[in-house]
Amino acid sequence: MYCPDQAGNVGAAVRLAACLGIGLHIIEPCGFPLDDQRMRRAGMDYLELASLRRHQDWASFRAALANGPQGTPRRMVLLSTHAECRYDRFAFRRTDILLLGSESAGVPPEIHAQAEARVRIPIRPEARSLNLVVAAAMVLAHAAQATGLFDGIERERQVPEMDPGRGRTT
Repeated sequence: MYCPDQAGNVGAAVRLAACLGIGLHIIEPCGFPLDDQRMRRAGMDYLELASLRRHQDWASFRAALANGPQGTPRRMVLLSTHAECRYDRFAFRRTDILLLGSESAGVPPEIHAQAEARVRIPIRPEARSLNLVVAAAMVLAHAAQATGLFDGIERERQVPEMDPGRGRTT
């Protein structure tokens, strides 16, 4: 999350990241103190379960996340209302980083230009945007399905899969 300005959204993002087992990075400055009570209320008891990292600025974030596991290059995918590509038509990779701009301003042009890819959610023309965490959840769900993240979560939980043709577990 790039310079978030809504404490409740950060709390909800913490909860989303904890439930999916993904990292959440906060690029400062934030528009509120990170120990804000509204963030804690939205994040509930998930703050301890989440993998949350704070970065003092964009440069320190980029340096920390230049490469993924085993030196794999990471691709920055910006969720933007100005993107050409629909998120459901994008080929996500497990090492991708989804970048979310601040709720009030998005990301500045120089950071927009640094993203290796940009995706959007199609919304009706008379609507401006979705809530940031709702949009993140939509894109993350698609990326999780496409990259096998959900399969890994199910294996961890040891939940049998349903046979869609028969309506029973396999």
